[in-house]
Amino acid sequence: MNISVFGLGYVGCVGLGCLAELGHNLIGVDVSKMKVELINTGKATIVEKGIDEIINKHVISNKIVATQDIKYAIENTTVAIVCVGTPNTINGHLDMSVIKDVASQIGANLKYKKEFFTVAIRSTVMPGTNFEVCKIIENTSGKINGVDFSVVSNPEFLREGSAVQDFFNPPYTIIASTSEHGFEVMRSVYKGINGEIIMTDIGSAEMIKFVNNSYHGLKVAFANEIGRICKSMNIDSRKLMNLFVNDKILNISEYYFKPGFSYGGSCLPKDLKALNTIAHDNYLEFPILASIQNSNLKHTDHALNLIMKREKREIGLFGLSFKTGTDDLRFSPALEVAEKLIGKGYNLKIYDKNVSLAKLNGKNKEFLFDKLPHIDLILVNDLNEFLYNTELIVLINLDDTIGELLSILPNNIEIIDFIGIPLCHDNLINYEGICW
Repeated sequence: MNISVFGLGYVGCVGLGCLAELGHNLIGVDVSKMKVELINTGKATIVEKGIDEIINKHVISNKIVATQDIKYAIENTTVAIVCVGTPNTINGHLDMSVIKDVASQIGANLKYKKEFFTVAIRSTVMPGTNFEVCKIIENTSGKINGVDFSVVSNPEFLREGSAVQDFFNPPYTIIASTSEHGFEVMRSVYKGINGEIIMTDIGSAEMIKFVNNSYHGLKVAFANEIGRICKSMNIDSRKLMNLFVNDKILNISEYYFKPGFSYGGSCLPKDLKALNTIAHDNYLEFPILASIQNSNLKHTDHALNLIMKREKREIGLFGLSFKTGTDDLRFSPALEVAEKLIGKGYNLKIYDKNVSLAKLNGKNKEFLFDKLPHIDLILVNDLNEFLYNTELIVLINLDDTIGELLSILPNNIEIIDFIGIPLCHDNLINYEGICW
């Protein structure tokens, strides 16, 4: 099939490459000239395991091309998958302005197109967005929903760090539309991926991401609170939670039930905040949902206090992104810790193999420089430089250089572990875990 992907951030870039792997022809669309140029030179716009190779392979084979020209994209495709950003507004809702703008531009360019066209909304959106997008396209194109085009709600379930694997092996694929033809088109788009395709109502499809990510946030907060309780009683929280997640009948999935650092990223905080805002708008009180983010913030404070009580002034943060295997810095708790340490007069060095100032762009770059405007002075890319004069190292992300780090670590450097390194740390001097 000929498919256009609007928005070349995490979801769009992964979708672009993975859909090409399924045999489709892809046109990526973005307002950013830099992102378009990256794709057209065979490079991914993000840091994500496996996606660089996929993008490069299919750019070479001419199955992927990127453009800023929406007219060209619509003329040469019959499906548009919308993956543009929907960040929180100042009052907690999701900002639908870019979604609506894209819908308007798609509609304007559908005016003279004869083939049936399907628009799939992959972005996380506020309930009611599918209906609004239908009306916008009808008004700008003069065409009729269900006759000339369809709008499909198709939420994504990708985790940064394992997004390629998640694309091909989702828990399920959700499709919701008022158009039967739209259902069948999207079935063809996803032919070849594992997992059940579920056709549901539009309201459920638009709400599922809020529910999923709020629950994931609850799991992280729950595990971290259990972790802190266990540490105070000299109980190994990791062994306890391994027992807990072995119950697949009642306790279900082990994901997120691992004591460690606070959650962050572009999904959990955003969707949890939006769900709480929806509750507020409807004059409803939900103490559990409202307390999740507060628990997460308290855990970040706990992490900061662990560092400060050591009374060391030369601190090294091993990791800055919100999660191993990504360069996403949005709502990263490591950024919060770094900002507060600098504000309290600590000398900081940061090592993160996935964070390159030259490659950062868009909101990700803005978020970093807003929090750490002098990041270029403290971000290092050499482990020996990272260790020089450092008194205390905080392990935040687990990447493949951690073994090298520990092998050259001087005995006088103390360690605080936020991740639970899967290496024997019995012989490490001055080692402490965040919840163990």
